[in-house]
Amino acid sequence: MVAGLEIQREELAGQLTLRLTGTLDGRTAMTLRSSLEELEAKDVVVDFTHLKEFRDSAVAVLTRPLAERKVQVRGLAGHHERMFRYFGLSTGTIASPRAYYTPEEVLA
Repeated sequence: MVAGLEIQREELAGQLTLRLTGTLDGRTAMTLRSSLEELEAKDVVVDFTHLKEFRDSAVAVLTRPLAERKVQVRGLAGHHERMFRYFGLSTGTIASPRAYYTPEEVLA
């Protein structure tokens, strides 16, 4: 555990999941980046679901290692998915937001 970030490793059926909790910023992202570079597992998932805080500075640090290893990501907010796209990494899960709602959706 780095001050502010905890990385929990869970391996199941040959897939390694890194669950992140705490704060991910530029400094703690460097630790995650080093962890990703050291891993030999082929199927890696990084789970951002339980982060308390995810600062934009971490995106620049993580984009290249996530793209090079073809890491799957889980639990990103729309803002961070867009930030990764700006840096050239497509997570493949962002939905385009609509500018309006139908009357049925408003009344539901």
